[in-house]
Amino acid sequence: MGIQYFSEERIFHIQSSATSYVIQLLPAGIPAHVYWGRKIRATRLSAILQLTERCSFSPSPFPEDMSISYDTIAQEYPSYGVGDFRHPAYQIQAGDGTTASEAVYDKHRIYKGKAALEGLPATYTEHEDEAETLELELLDAVAGLRIILSYTVFVGLNAITRSVRFVNEGTGSLKLLRGLSMSVDLRDSSYDLLHLSGSWARERYVERRALAPGMQGIESRRGASSHAHNPFLALLSKGADEDHGEVYGVSLVYSGSFTAQAEVEPYKTTRLSIGINPFDFNWLLEPGQSFQTPEAVLVFSAEGLGAMSRTYHKLYRTRLARGTYRDRTRPVLVNNWEATYFDFTAAKIEDIARTGSELGMELFVLDDGWFGHRDDDRSSLGDWFVDPKKLPEGLADLAARVNKLDMQFGLWFEPEMISPDSELYRQHPDWCLHVPQRRRTLARMQLVLDFSREDVCRAIGDRIADVLRSAPITYVKWDMNRNMTEIGSALLPPERQRETAHRYMLGLYSVLERITSEFPEVLFESCSGGGGRFDPGMLYYMPQTWTSDNTDAVSRLKIQYGTSMVYPLSAMGSHVSAVPNHQVHRNTSLELRGHVAMSGNFGYELDLTKFSADEKATVEAQVALYKELRPLVQFGEQYRLLSPFEGNETAWLIAAEDKSEAVAVYVRTLAEPNDALRHLRLKGLDPEADYQWLEGGGVYGGDHLMYAGLPLPALHGDFQSVLWRFRKV
Repeated sequence: MGIQYFSEERIFHIQSSATSYVIQLLPAGIPAHVYWGRKIRATRLSAILQLTERCSFSPSPFPEDMSISYDTIAQEYPSYGVGDFRHPAYQIQAGDGTTASEAVYDKHRIYKGKAALEGLPATYTEHEDEAETLELELLDAVAGLRIILSYTVFVGLNAITRSVRFVNEGTGSLKLLRGLSMSVDLRDSSYDLLHLSGSWARERYVERRALAPGMQGIESRRGASSHAHNPFLALLSKGADEDHGEVYGVSLVYSGSFTAQAEVEPYKTTRLSIGINPFDFNWLLEPGQSFQTPEAVLVFSAEGLGAMSRTYHKLYRTRLARGTYRDRTRPVLVNNWEATYFDFTAAKIEDIARTGSELGMELFVLDDGWFGHRDDDRSSLGDWFVDPKKLPEGLADLAARVNKLDMQFGLWFEPEMISPDSELYRQHPDWCLHVPQRRRTLARMQLVLDFSREDVCRAIGDRIADVLRSAPITYVKWDMNRNMTEIGSALLPPERQRETAHRYMLGLYSVLERITSEFPEVLFESCSGGGGRFDPGMLYYMPQTWTSDNTDAVSRLKIQYGTSMVYPLSAMGSHVSAVPNHQVHRNTSLELRGHVAMSGNFGYELDLTKFSADEKATVEAQVALYKELRPLVQFGEQYRLLSPFEGNETAWLIAAEDKSEAVAVYVRTLAEPNDALRHLRLKGLDPEADYQWLEGGGVYGGDHLMYAGLPLPALHGDFQSVLWRFRKV
């Protein structure tokens, strides 16, 4: 396992525990893609690639071998302008205005471990033996452009990462017009395309359709990964499902505008790629300068979507997320947002925290409205100082009052935004993204700070750090509630204005690196109107994300199911809220809301003081149960059992990695008259072991639970749920 180079055949063989990825250097040093799929032995790898001459409309750069055409061969990192008419992985513009480029093999190196990406989040290793890296260097001698393709294989995790670095080694300037993180040419087109799409309050719904000739894919042009599309794409063999069939997944470790595409060309091959969206992007490379793309994470599964997801889950939980809370269970919290919105006092906050403490909760989070004169969403973003009308004794006093209740204290920020009605804007109106002589478009009555500027990043970082030092704050919810418009920077010259959006992301990442490093004991949760920036880039700095502003338990079935295609439960913030639900006005039982919210980082988002005695008893029992379950929920392996996108039922199971225990949840949305008697088949257990059903007391074989299944109980009424716990005996 690892990476081998066979010099005679000029073949690189990248191997993980269950996957092979093969690259072959063709004559003149053209890197061709040979194979990506189920692990194979290194016998006759050179016999896999097929070449043939096509018609004159597929030109060949080599008259002596007309079977080699850039338009038809499978390529590792295709260019534009020298004969390939499919969408390219990169495109440059030389000083004379031309855009043709041809980069061929120059050299390579193979080494243990994995190097960090400068200024960008990426997966990592803790020991060099966990991974092996190939750096394949291509050179366009005419342009003076060096392209370094990096491949890292996580041997035990069955994942391969790719990224690219462009270096201008010439004497003139170059413009990078397009620089994707990966491209791979698959040999056929008999696939379904799966992606995660939606909107605010309806994030990451699973969409699946058959590939067709031509271009298909997803993108964001919003300056963020967005609610609309997640930076993830998968190709599935026909008939592939949760447990069967081949799946090729690609995920981008980036939080800005992206593109993910699959192109089926006339000869029925498929080009799959992902990276920074080239729309409204270019990057000026002066001599000696370089550009680093974000990292793409490639996962192949021969055992369906479930195995792909569990690979992403473990990799992202253990080798992307970082910090103190990566391996620490997360506290049960209560957040005041849906309880009070902007209208609160210190006494009201203390009352909610006191009730939470009595019910076993461990963290109180003060949401929006504590700063400036923030009585609604029309002012004060950027003014990160306490509103004396609401909190006359300050944050330190409120945090101390909460701490005396044996509760930790957390705080909401929206550091990337600025309100026109703020002291910060009146002092620095040029600090927002804007284009001279154009309107400054408002969304939620706010503008976007220009994080491409070092002075802005430094000033905002200082303000946030000052607040975090002012009180015993152990949790931060980092929000971002609008996307970019008028994307321009007052400090960048005209030729670099189209770099603004990516420079913003680099600036944001630098601030996140600073703040999370200075305050390692703070648990950071990212948020963007809920799930508008639920992506691997943010997960690198913050181990969890507020999954959606929609807290309705029935809506969350689809949202959390879709999110689990890529992201672990430890990354999902999931709370019980009041009914009727504030987003969809649905009434559901406290039991159902608890069962759904327990499959994530558990908490409450309502006014606990309004609960009846019976409701408080239910909540107290839920909190106690979750405390027993949370090591399993946050560090176990998830198995999806029934899809909410395919019927009236949803079910999932979380099993310990050693299969010693498991919890399963079943939800039926709407009641059915005279319904059939059915069983729920579990997954992820040891078929040779016996398991005790903790609630019912019976003992079942793992094989029984997985193959015969559990009889579903008779449920009465809409929105019903059941939770089972099993422990190996």
